[in-house]
Amino acid sequence: MKGYVQVLTTVPSAEEGAALARSITSKRLAAGVQIIGPIRSLYWWRGSLRDEQEWQLVIKTTNALFAALENHIKANHSYETPEIIAVEIAAGSDDYLGWIRAETQRTDAS
Repeated sequence: MKGYVQVLTTVPSAEEGAALARSITSKRLAAGVQIIGPIRSLYWWRGSLRDEQEWQLVIKTTNALFAALENHIKANHSYETPEIIAVEIAAGSDDYLGWIRAETQRTDAS
């Protein structure tokens, strides 16, 4: 079952989240993306504690596509240092993991 990851990133608006999710899935860098939010994020940035509203993207993909996905997020994200964290999917249903594999290997837009 190894070889699959969920990648997390956050964005400052629902619109940016939808645009990024659409570009990721249309390029087949992921089988699917969930947009969760708004969420409240507290974090340190440049010496100040920030308290912001964000939307989290949960991206389903393969280890093999992680580098390309990371580059795509960096190139299309408004944050200087976007969160890009991959969490290995340790186990999952064969049907679901097969869906991730199939949809990230397709070359058509259907």
